[in-house]
Amino acid sequence: DFWSLLCLRGFAGKTRVFSESLLQNISETMGNSSCASSELEACRDESAARVLKFVAIASILLAGVAGIAIPLVGKHRRFLRTDGSLFVAAKAFAAGVILATGFVHMLPGGSDALNNPCLPEYPWAKFPFSTFFAMIASLVTLLVDFVGTQYYESKQGIAKPIEEQVRVGSEDSGLESGIVPVPVKEIKVFGEEESGGMHIVGMHAHAAHHRHSHPQEQGACVNHVREQSHGHGSGHGHSHGLGDGDDEESGVRHVVVSQVLELGIVSHSVIIGLSLGVSQSPCTIRPLIAALSFHQFFEGFALGGCISQAQFKTSSAAIMACFFAMTTPAGIGIGTAIASFYNPYSTGALIAEGILDSLSAGILIYMALVDLIAADFLSKRMSCNFRLQIVSYFMLFLGAGLMSLLAIWA
Repeated sequence: DFWSLLCLRGFAGKTRVFSESLLQNISETMGNSSCASSELEACRDESAARVLKFVAIASILLAGVAGIAIPLVGKHRRFLRTDGSLFVAAKAFAAGVILATGFVHMLPGGSDALNNPCLPEYPWAKFPFSTFFAMIASLVTLLVDFVGTQYYESKQGIAKPIEEQVRVGSEDSGLESGIVPVPVKEIKVFGEEESGGMHIVGMHAHAAHHRHSHPQEQGACVNHVREQSHGHGSGHGHSHGLGDGDDEESGVRHVVVSQVLELGIVSHSVIIGLSLGVSQSPCTIRPLIAALSFHQFFEGFALGGCISQAQFKTSSAAIMACFFAMTTPAGIGIGTAIASFYNPYSTGALIAEGILDSLSAGILIYMALVDLIAADFLSKRMSCNFRLQIVSYFMLFLGAGLMSLLAIWA
């Protein structure tokens, strides 16, 4: 009995010591001096920060509304039409902005949050969680992209000419080599399908252009330019393939792209707005106002272009536009309301911010590379217009460079 009592006392003592140690670790984690609390106090001014937050809400809201409204309102104007060269060049700039947002802003932000010294060393310092979550987000986006496209196509009853004409080793084609059968001889860009879309990573990243059936690539480019200059009419004595099926298939593609892109943008806009809202440092808020306004404008332009090309109903397009424009200002408002008791360096806040930033980075990188850049830059429209190629590549690198440069201040 004495031995049992001694063992129980020893066990109780060890339990008490473990509990005290655990509570001490938690308290040290929540209030660790390495969590930059002194750095926040160095430029802390709640009244000035509150004024700057209202300025940020107005500026970011106006930038988002202007960015997403230009392609939606201007699609009926000649110089802002979604099939015009000016729109393609501006969209390339916006794609560069989104790509840099994912690589330079969101992914390092997620890595910093998940490797913050306020978090326990195990497991956060033992595994590269930020890049892992970004990879998972990219793969899930690919799956959603594919399944969403298939769903909308089956819902609208769009015939799949590729399934009928493009069959490797099909008996109907009579080809044993597995080459894609085409009605006439035509030089095709690697990966290009008859519909003019590009087969990228096993799925259809359709470019916004028309089908052509010409004997040579040079002739196809000549007729492509001729078709652009004469509008969307026919009258050449042979078909350009501008059928309802192709328009519907391209529209379905843009429906999925616009919805997935908005999901990626909105998910990180909430975190951005919340981070600005909880800050009480004017030194932090001032550079964020200009950076986020610039960022919001061109993200809105890219999203508005996808919505415009998807040909949503006016009410649906307006809802998507308002949802995008209001997300970051709403995040700032929520952050301002909870700033008095919200600790951005708490364990839960850091984990949530790091995971959401990493997921957003994966989504934005995938959407920028596959559905924005590849779909336009690998299209026949781009390959047939050397001047448009030069301008678009310049705008792409300019957008990515300027957005990367903003990482110095924000």
